[in-house]
Amino acid sequence: MTEDLTMDRLLPAGIALVAGLLGAFLLRLLLRWLAGHAGRTRWGGDDVIVAALRTVAPWAAIAAGAAGAAAALPLKRAVQHSVNQVLTVLLIFVVTLTAARVVAGLVRTVTSSRSGVAGSATIFVNITRILVLAIGFLVMLQTLGVSIAPMLTALGVGGLAVALALQDTLANLFAGIHILASKTVQPGDYIQLSSGEEGYVEDINWRQTTVRELSNNLVVIPNGQLAKSNMTNFMRPEQRLTILVQVGVSYDSDLDHVERVTTEVISEVMTEVGGAVPDHEPAIRFHTFGDSRIGFTVILGVGEFSDQYRIKHEFIKRLHKRYRAEGIRIPAPARTVALQQGAVVLPQQRAGEDALPLV
Repeated sequence: MTEDLTMDRLLPAGIALVAGLLGAFLLRLLLRWLAGHAGRTRWGGDDVIVAALRTVAPWAAIAAGAAGAAAALPLKRAVQHSVNQVLTVLLIFVVTLTAARVVAGLVRTVTSSRSGVAGSATIFVNITRILVLAIGFLVMLQTLGVSIAPMLTALGVGGLAVALALQDTLANLFAGIHILASKTVQPGDYIQLSSGEEGYVEDINWRQTTVRELSNNLVVIPNGQLAKSNMTNFMRPEQRLTILVQVGVSYDSDLDHVERVTTEVISEVMTEVGGAVPDHEPAIRFHTFGDSRIGFTVILGVGEFSDQYRIKHEFIKRLHKRYRAEGIRIPAPARTVALQQGAVVLPQQRAGEDALPLV
C-alpha cells in the first residue's frame, strides 16, 4: 500500500463491498420472482434464461462491489492490477458457465419441442456446451495476458493426430449429426432396423443412439451402424399408419352380409378404442379362395405404431363375438385321413375324395 489505512479509505471500501452484497441479495429475490412468472409461460426458454441469471447476476454484483472496494483502498498499482485481473477472470468464468448452461438449455428446449415426444438429442447440447466453454477459456487466457495464437496452432496440429486416433468415435459423432440434421430419425420416433432391433428412439448423443423396446429394454446402437443400416421409421412422414388383419369365412357365407357386419365392427373399434383413428374409412378386400375359407383383409387405422396391438386385440374380440351373433362361421382347416389295411394313404382336404394309396 502507498498510504496508511484511514477511515476515509476504509469507509468507501466497506460501503462498496456492502453495496455489492446487498445488490446480489436483491437481484436474487428479483430473479426468484421472475422465475415464478416464467414457470407459468408455455415457452421453456425463459425458465432456462432466468435460472442462469440467478447464478451470474449475484456474482456480478459481488465482483463489482469487490472491485469498488479495491479501488477505494490505497493499493499499489501492481496489486490493484492483479486484483482487477482476478475479479475479471472470476467474472468471465461465471459468465462462461452461465452462457454454456443457457445455450445448452435453449438447444435442449428446441430439440425436445421439435421431436414431438419426451426425448432429447444430447449430441447438439454437448457440442454447444463444449464450444461455449472453449471460447470462455480462451477469453480467460487472453485476459491473463497469455497468447493464444501458439496454442491454436498446436491444437490444429495435434487435432490431426487425434482425428486419426479416434476415427471410429469421430465417425459416430458426424453420423449422429447427419442423422439429426437430415431429420431421418428424431428422438421419439419408432424405428425398425434390418438387423431386427426396433423401438422408440430415446436419445442420440455424440457416440450412440439409445432405443427403448416395447419391453422397456434399452438397445444401444452406434451412430455409424445406424446410418449404414436399412431402417423403417414408423413415425415419418406422419405418425398415423394402417395395419392389416387377415380374416376368413366359410364358403356358404353371404359375402355382402359379411362385409356389412365387418364394416360396422371396424367403425365401432375406430370410435371407441383409444389410439384408433376415428375418421378412418373402413376398408375390406376379399382376395383368396382358400382350401376351407374365403380370405379377406381388413385395413385398420392406428394413431401410432404401439397402438396396433391394443386395436388388433379389441377388433378380433369384437369381430368374433359379432360373427357368432350373426351366424357367420369362421371354419378351421379340416383334414380327413382314410386308413386301409396294408396301405398308407395320403390325407385328403375334403371328405368324399378318393384316397391315393402309397405302394
